Amino acid sequence: MEPEDDHDPRFSLANERTFLAWNRTALALIAGGIAAARFLGRGTGALPLIVGLGLILLGGYTAWASFRRWRGVERAIRLREPEPASDLPQTLTAGVVVFCLAAIVLAVVLFANR
Repeated sequence: MEPEDDHDPRFSLANERTFLAWNRTALALIAGGIAAARFLGRGTGALPLIVGLGLILLGGYTAWASFRRWRGVERAIRLREPEPASDLPQTLTAGVVVFCLAAIVLAVVLFANR
């Protein structure tokens, strides 16, 4: 990957900010997963653990995929190629919806057991 002499650093900096935003999202998912597994799991079966581990895995995937995305976009910027496609937004959205539904089920189960 040869750097371009007339490379505009604003594009690389914007790419880096996007990468950091994805990683904040990943950290929030991981922290939410830890909280769900730790604080919701008392005597309610495996569902809180499943929700927690799922959120942690989704956070790990988001961090990994955001690095791949950052690297691909950075390469495209430097080589003046089209930006590579990404499935990260769709995957993250689907994961959040799935775990939202699981959280609703968990809330109903917890409320019914009171």
